[in-house]
Amino acid sequence: MGNSVFNALDWWIVLAFVAAMTFVVILSMRKKNESGKDYFLSGRDSNWLQIGTSIFSSNIGSEHLVGLAGAGFATGMAMAHWEMQGWIILILGWVFVPLYDRMKVFTMPEFLELRFSRGSRNLLSLLTMASLVLTKIAATIYAGDVVVRTLLGINSVNLFGYQLDVFWAIALGLAFTTGLYTVLGGLRVIMYTAVLQTPVLIFGSVAILFIGLQELGHGDVFAGWHAMTLTAGDKIHLIRSYNDPEWSWAAVLPGAAIIGFWYWCTDQYIVQRVLAGKNQKEARRGTILAGFLKLTPVFIFLVPGMIAFALVSMPGSSFHTPNGDAAYTSLVAQILPHGVRGFVACGMIVALMASLASKFNASATLFTMDFYREWRPNASGREEVLTGRIATGVIVVLGICWVLVIKMLSSNLYEYLQNVQSYLSPAIVVLFIAGVFWKRATAPAAFWSFLIGIIGGFARLAADIVMKGHKADVATLKQQLFHHTITPDQYSAALAPLKAQYGLVFDIWNINWLYWCQTLLLTSAILMVVISYLTKAPDPAKLKYSWYGATPEEKAVTRASWNAMDVVLSLIVIAIIVAFYITFF
Repeated sequence: MGNSVFNALDWWIVLAFVAAMTFVVILSMRKKNESGKDYFLSGRDSNWLQIGTSIFSSNIGSEHLVGLAGAGFATGMAMAHWEMQGWIILILGWVFVPLYDRMKVFTMPEFLELRFSRGSRNLLSLLTMASLVLTKIAATIYAGDVVVRTLLGINSVNLFGYQLDVFWAIALGLAFTTGLYTVLGGLRVIMYTAVLQTPVLIFGSVAILFIGLQELGHGDVFAGWHAMTLTAGDKIHLIRSYNDPEWSWAAVLPGAAIIGFWYWCTDQYIVQRVLAGKNQKEARRGTILAGFLKLTPVFIFLVPGMIAFALVSMPGSSFHTPNGDAAYTSLVAQILPHGVRGFVACGMIVALMASLASKFNASATLFTMDFYREWRPNASGREEVLTGRIATGVIVVLGICWVLVIKMLSSNLYEYLQNVQSYLSPAIVVLFIAGVFWKRATAPAAFWSFLIGIIGGFARLAADIVMKGHKADVATLKQQLFHHTITPDQYSAALAPLKAQYGLVFDIWNINWLYWCQTLLLTSAILMVVISYLTKAPDPAKLKYSWYGATPEEKAVTRASWNAMDVVLSLIVIAIIVAFYITFF
């Protein structure tokens, strides 16, 4: 692949940033972790700035640098829906923060036990830990491989006389380094470092955006934007035809909302940050800040992927990239001046470490608080901390192993993430909406609707793995049918051999993944309603863990925690998103 794209100036900038990070880590660890509350929730003393920046830096991992830019390269604005659905984080701040705060839970599964049963708690704990491995931890490690391989220009390293693929050196080095400070410092170190990491990440990515547009427009940013939109063609639009086989508005809008609600309001990985807030005011304002920050990824990650596609397509351009997943890193390596390259690389290091550290901590929290504390209810705080550290190490190993499966599932990392999350999220969404807002929802209904929804999700994931080798060919046939270059009869005839060979597996796989997501949601909801009415109504005492359970005093605390400024800022976030949809309709 050639030599490293850095020079001495770039390396000095990277070293200076690493030194600053090290200082912040040491500073944050001055206060010892004596209990689970200290280690997993930063002592519940985080302010709005720490919460908002931590949510953003944890969410924007290198799966965005690699995956979202790759999605922009391959599909234009199609995946922007998932970023724009970030407004749902305001629902977390306004609706769920008061509920979670008065319950003082450590984990989302803990809420399910209080509202429903231990069985529902165990299922969600296992599923969340599985999703951390299947989507988040493994994808971040895979993205780190893409980033470092491109920036350093190496494919292998010599270790004790053996040529080792650079992936293993990167994966093990990344997991060990990030895991080390996470194990030692817990959530507090993550919250402190986020305040440093977020501005570096945003500034570096904005540099990519503007320099990329200048490169495309021969020095003129506006000309570069015009050239990018012309090259993108119909891919610049968010709302696509109902008949589009991949990105129909009827599939995308509900599907992205389902995934967004699960991720922003119920996923331990994100919600753990608001649980660490000093009070409802700080937690809510942290979500509002995160809402503003979440408006940026489309422009600083997805649009650079579209810029890379336009540069590759431009006659006479020397820009090249091996694939869509390497689009962002290729821009860093080929169009940025030295010095800026080093600074942007710091942003990529930030994304790598922040997201991975958060995932490690969330998985350790789930294991320790949802399982170990059940087995040893009298365990000391120090014992809880030690258990969390050991659990982190196990999750790291599983994540590295699953990376190999990711490489088989999808050539587009971001699309892979959304695929898997769409299979796991619908049943969770039903569980939380019913548990919070419907008094008649019962524990048996929660358990069985959740279990069957999960089984349906994993059935689709299994079908994806089985049918992987046929994905490209079938996608081509669907596009040909959509553009009327083949007839419906020709399309059916071409798929007949696959249907005959795979039967039900093919039928499950051939449904658009977002329609499958909606089907899972509807199925789980019907089961929740039917089983609830067939079983005994819940104990009235359980309803204090729902939206309707707040005492007058608790309602007063919630009302005192917000003012007109909070409302106005929240509405501004929503208005910007509406304007974005109108612009790119």
